[in-house]
Amino acid sequence: MAKGTKKVKADRQYSKQISESPERAPSRSMLRAVGFGDADFKKNMIGVASTWSMVTPCNMHIDMLAREAELGVNKAGGKGIIFNTITISDGISMGTEGMKYSLVSREVIADSIETVIACENLDGFVAIGGCDKNMPGCVMAMARLNRPAVFVYGGTIMPGDHKGEPVDIVSVFEAVGEHANGRLSAKGLKEVETCAIPGPGSCGGMYTANTMASAIEALGLSLPNSSAQAAISKDKAQDCREAGAAVLNCIKKNIRPLDILTKKAFENAITVVTALGGSTNAVLHLLAIAHDAGVKLKLDDFTRIGKKVPVLADLKPSGKYMMNELVKIGGLPPLMKMLLDKGLLHGDCLTVTGKTLAQNLMGVKPYPKGQDVIRSFDNPKKADGHLVVLYGNLAKTGAVAKISGNEGTKFTGKARCFNSEEDALKKILDGTIKKGHVIVIRYEGPTGGPGMREMLAPTAAVMGKGLGEDVALITDGRFSGGSHGFVVGHITPEAQQGGLIALIKNGDPITIDAVKRTISLDVPAKVIKERRAKWKAPKPRYKTGVLAKYAKLVSSASEGAVTDKDLGL
Repeated sequence: MAKGTKKVKADRQYSKQISESPERAPSRSMLRAVGFGDADFKKNMIGVASTWSMVTPCNMHIDMLAREAELGVNKAGGKGIIFNTITISDGISMGTEGMKYSLVSREVIADSIETVIACENLDGFVAIGGCDKNMPGCVMAMARLNRPAVFVYGGTIMPGDHKGEPVDIVSVFEAVGEHANGRLSAKGLKEVETCAIPGPGSCGGMYTANTMASAIEALGLSLPNSSAQAAISKDKAQDCREAGAAVLNCIKKNIRPLDILTKKAFENAITVVTALGGSTNAVLHLLAIAHDAGVKLKLDDFTRIGKKVPVLADLKPSGKYMMNELVKIGGLPPLMKMLLDKGLLHGDCLTVTGKTLAQNLMGVKPYPKGQDVIRSFDNPKKADGHLVVLYGNLAKTGAVAKISGNEGTKFTGKARCFNSEEDALKKILDGTIKKGHVIVIRYEGPTGGPGMREMLAPTAAVMGKGLGEDVALITDGRFSGGSHGFVVGHITPEAQQGGLIALIKNGDPITIDAVKRTISLDVPAKVIKERRAKWKAPKPRYKTGVLAKYAKLVSSASEGAVTDKDLGL
């Protein structure tokens, strides 16, 4: 929207259109009904984009946080206006047809925030997100609108307690696999189910929600430590109030998202995600945000940065600790200070505080002695990055693997092919999948699914069945931040577009090499040519509605799976 337009003074730049002239009396009359008085028409009108919903515990408390942000706006001299956008729950829809709408919701959220802010002539906004897609959706809208804005993370859930051990939603998915394997009774499964989610907040490991919250803070669009606070806490309420005031400060200083979202800022975000051992979804979402910001970010940037940045966080799913343990020891700023001092962050990047990243981190105290949630550079969890971009005949335009170091660096096995997540899950649970298999789940890409579902149910079932070190799983779909094991997603070109993954047959040898960064179907070129001559793309699965529109518009996963890339404009 605002990209390419001349930057003018931000104060009441948009709201003046409805608050001053006699011709706009009808507009003011409508606003009086929702609480405006004469004095409010002289103030900056600030939206508070709330993703509140009782659909999911990730967002069930955000209505209260939105009111705190509105209070912060009003106390700082603006006029806050709360409005809602949607959210969906990955945790509830995972493994069902409904999960096809998950990534689609990112676009709906971005579109709806852009629509409300632009339509109502608001001067800036606070956006509060909880579940995975809320966050990149909010930031994509920030980039498109380029009006002063601050993002607030709704906060992490506290872990559940099962016989003295911390549990979360991933524990339940893995318990399903244990139950199928006969290692957990029906009663035991229900015990885990009933205690894993104790209240509000986003999933409690370094899964996609906490990963993206950390990435957005590293981008400079959140206030310091917004990403590492409990959902229900005084700190999170204060964060919301301060965010409301921070938008007014950005207006005063005429600081806009595109001043912040530079290539260096994205490099900072990738660095932080790498150090945290974050979700593969960060690749998809950062590419999408960069697209809306007009920043040239590519898959190879993740490889370049990963070669020099170690994984320092020992956080689930590949590590030991839950997010609340990081909160207890000081959150994200001490880690960012470590990375800055090591020369791995760009300290001169502007942030929504009005200060640079380096200025924000001045005086930040190190983590307490004796903690091992965040390791030292001398004792990393992994010496280089865990987000490994693979190329080869199976992924000519790239694929993304999450190699934590626990699962090894190379896998060769025989393909077991499935044209849907559901079919694969059945065969994992019934014992068909054996040691040495490479599970191939295809036609789950952005256009083929459509919607690029997350494969948490199959990967968790693999772990629950005790096959985590014995099989690999590859897909043109994607993974939950809770997935771990030898898994490769985002394979492009996807099956629906004629990618080689569509031509694999049961028994074909597949090699994945994380050191050489390759993924290959080890079948003669002549055989591949013969198969390709016989292949036809399946007919679209949806003819009308949002999924049909998405499949028609969406770009490749290697480009962020955005819906406004090639509109012919």
